[in-house]
Amino acid sequence: MAQKPKSPHLPFLDWMRGLAAAVMLQGHTFHSFSRNDLRDQSAYVLSQFFGGIAPAIFLSLTGVTFAFLMERNERRNLPMVTRWIEALKRARYLLLIAFLFRFQLWAMAFGQSDWHDMLKVDVLNLMGVSMLLFSWMAVLPLAERARAAAVAGFAIAAASPLISMADLSWMNPYVAAYFTPSYNSFSFFPWGSFLAFGIAGGTLLKACRPEHLDRFMQWGALIGFGLVVGGQYFSNLPYTLYAKSEFWLNSPGLTVIKLGVVLIVSAFAFLWSERTWGMSWSWLRQLGTASLLVYWVHIEVVYGRWFGFYKDKLDTWGCVIASVLVMAAMVGLATAKSWLTTARLEQAARRIPVRASREPVLTPASRD
Repeated sequence: MAQKPKSPHLPFLDWMRGLAAAVMLQGHTFHSFSRNDLRDQSAYVLSQFFGGIAPAIFLSLTGVTFAFLMERNERRNLPMVTRWIEALKRARYLLLIAFLFRFQLWAMAFGQSDWHDMLKVDVLNLMGVSMLLFSWMAVLPLAERARAAAVAGFAIAAASPLISMADLSWMNPYVAAYFTPSYNSFSFFPWGSFLAFGIAGGTLLKACRPEHLDRFMQWGALIGFGLVVGGQYFSNLPYTLYAKSEFWLNSPGLTVIKLGVVLIVSAFAFLWSERTWGMSWSWLRQLGTASLLVYWVHIEVVYGRWFGFYKDKLDTWGCVIASVLVMAAMVGLATAKSWLTTARLEQAARRIPVRASREPVLTPASRD
C-alpha cells in the first residue's frame, strides 16, 4: 500500500496570520487614539473596515490548525473517544488563555476597570467556545468532517439574524453574550462560522497532495471572488428572507463576503510565500509566528494606561505614526521571541551529545 506523502510545511499560514495581526494593530491604534471628531471621516472608517477582516482571518486560521489536530489524531489511529477528548483539551487551553488574558487586563487597570470586564466575550473566548462546540467533528472521517464543517458554517451565518430576534432574556446576560450578535463582543453567531469554515479548509488542505496545492489555491481564489460578488449582490436586493437584519451586525451576506476575502488573501499569501520573493525574512511572517503574544501585549499597550494621555487625542497622521510604531514594536517582540526559542533549542541540542558520551559503549568484545 502506497504511503501518503507527508504534508509540506505551509508558511503561507504564518504570513496570513501576520497580515491579520498588522491589520488588527492599525485598527486598534486608530480606535484608541483617534479624536472623536475624526471618527466619521474616511481614514478612520477605512481603518475600522479593514480591521474587521482581521478577526475573520484569525478565526479561520484557528479552525485550520484545529483541523490539523483532528487529522493528525485520526492518522495515529486513536480511538474516537480519545480524538474527541484531545479536541476538547485544545478548546480548554484556549478558554483558559482567554480568561487569563481578561484577568490580566483587569489587574493591570486595577482601580479603573470593573470586575465584570473579565467576563467580556473577546475573540479568544469565542475561539475556545467554538472549538468546544465543534470538537465532536474529531470523530468524523476526513471527507465527512469537511462537509459537516462547511454546512455548519453556512448554517450559523444563516441563523444569525434569527438569533438576534430571539428572546434570550431567560439566559444569564454573560452567557447570552456568547451567542447574541453584538457590536461590542464576539458572539458565536455569526463569528463562529469562520472557525467552522477554517475546519473545512484545513481538512481539505490535509487531503490535498503537495503537488496539487497550486491548483487548490487557484480554485480557492476563484471561489473567493465569487463569494464576494455574490454576497454583495444578494445583500443589495430590495427584499430579504428575514423580518429584521442588520448588514454590519448579523447579515449572512457580510459573512459570505468576508469568507471570500479570506479565501482571496489565502491564495495571495500562498503565491507570495511559495515564490522566490517570499523565501527571505518577512516581517509579516515574523508577526504571524507570535500572533498570540502580539495580541496579548498590544492590547495592554494600546488600550492600557501606559499611553492614556494620547487616548482620543491624535489626528489622522498621528494615528498613522502611532500605528507604525506599534507595528515596529510588535515585530521586535516577535523577533526576540523567535531568537530566544532558537537559542533554547540550540542549547538543548548541544547538551544531547554530552549526555550520550557518558553512556558506556557496548562492543562485541564487551558483550561476550
